Amino acid sequence: MASLLMSIHDPCIADRPGGISRGDERDRQTPGAALIRNRRPLFKRRSLIATGLIALLAWAGVPVVAQTLRVGVSGSAPFVIEDPVGDGLSGISIDVWRRVAEANDLPYDLIPQDSADAGIAAVEAEEIDVLIGPISVTASRLAKPEIDFTQPYYIDRAGVLLPQQRADLSSRLQVLFGWAVISSILVLFSVLLVVGTFIWLVEHRENPEQFPPQPLPGIANGMWFALVTLTTVGYGDKAPITRLGRGITAAWMVTSLVAVSTLTAGLASAFTVLLSGSTQEKVRDPEGLSRLRVATVNGTSGMELAKRRQLRIVATDSLEEGVEAVLTNTADALIFDRPALRYHLKLNPDLAVNLAAFTLAEETYGFVLRTDDPLRTPLDVSILKLQRQGQVEAMVNTLLN
Repeated sequence: MASLLMSIHDPCIADRPGGISRGDERDRQTPGAALIRNRRPLFKRRSLIATGLIALLAWAGVPVVAQTLRVGVSGSAPFVIEDPVGDGLSGISIDVWRRVAEANDLPYDLIPQDSADAGIAAVEAEEIDVLIGPISVTASRLAKPEIDFTQPYYIDRAGVLLPQQRADLSSRLQVLFGWAVISSILVLFSVLLVVGTFIWLVEHRENPEQFPPQPLPGIANGMWFALVTLTTVGYGDKAPITRLGRGITAAWMVTSLVAVSTLTAGLASAFTVLLSGSTQEKVRDPEGLSRLRVATVNGTSGMELAKRRQLRIVATDSLEEGVEAVLTNTADALIFDRPALRYHLKLNPDLAVNLAAFTLAEETYGFVLRTDDPLRTPLDVSILKLQRQGQVEAMVNTLLN
C-alpha cells in the first residue's frame, strides 16, 4: 500500500508531461494500444498523400470544386444581342464564349456591364472574373498590368458611317464642267484634228473643191468630214477621192466605233450618277475626317481612335445615339466597329446613311481576364480550335451576310 501511494505521489512519474503514470504505461503495452500506435503513422501518410493529390490537381489546372465564374458582358449587336422576348443574350461574342465554356466545363453567370471600359475596371477590381464582348485589344488596354487578353477570336477594321448627300442643282450642273466631260471633249477634238489634217494633206491637191489648199479652211473641212464619219451621219457633202484618203477614212471608221463606245460609256455613267439624283459621299478617305464633327461612343475603341487622330469629337452613349447624331446633323460622321455598323444597316435599310468605302485602324477582339489567370491557356486553345474549324466565320456570315 505504501509503495502504491509512493507511486501515485512520486513527482518523477505522476508529474511527467502528459500526466502519464506507470499504470498508464502498462496500459500502453497492451496489444490494442500497440495497434493504435502503429496505425497513427499510416493515417499521417494517407493525409499527406491526399493533400499532395489536391495540390497536384490544382497545379494542373483541374478544378477540384467547380466554381461559378462571374462573366461580364459588354457590347452591341451583332456581338451582343438582347433577346426582345426573353431575357437571354446571343450574338457572336456570346456564342463563342458559350462554346469555349462548354469545351472547358466552366459554369458561369452573365453580368451586364455599362461599357467596355467599365467592364475592364470591374476585372481589375476583381468584381468579375472574365469580360466578354467586342473588346478591342488596344495598346492602352494592354498596358494595364492587372488585366490580360485571350487569343483574338475576331479581326476586322473600324468603320465610318456617313450621311447621304442628295445631289442638288449646283452639283448636277457641275457635271457639265467636270474633268470627265472636259477631258472627253479635249480627246475628241484632238482626234478630229489629227484625222482632219491627214485627210486634208492627201486630198487638197486632187480634191481642192471639198478640201481647199488653204490650211485653215482645208483642215476645218477635214475635221467636219471626220466628225460626220464618227457619228455615222454621212451627209455626203464631202468625201475623199484618192486611194490614200479612202484608206485613212476606212481606218477612221473602224477606230471611231471603239472611240464612240468608250466616250459614251464614260459620259453616260457621269450623267447617270449626278442627274438621277443619287447620293454622293462627303468624305472619300480617312484624311477627310479631320474637318468634320465625328461622333463616337464613350468607352469604345472608336473614342480612342478619334482622340489619337485629334478629331472634333461628339461623344454619345450608344450606337443608336451616334446614328441619330448623324441623321440630325449634330455630327458629320460616326466612327464605330464596322461589323456593328453593317448589322445596324442590315436591320435598318431605310436609314439615310451610308457605310464609307474606306476603313480605319484594324480591330482585334478578345476576352479580358486578370493577369496570370490559369484560365487563359485553356481559353486560348478552345478559341483557336473554333477558328481552325471555321465556326467563328460561320457565326459572322450568318449574322452579317
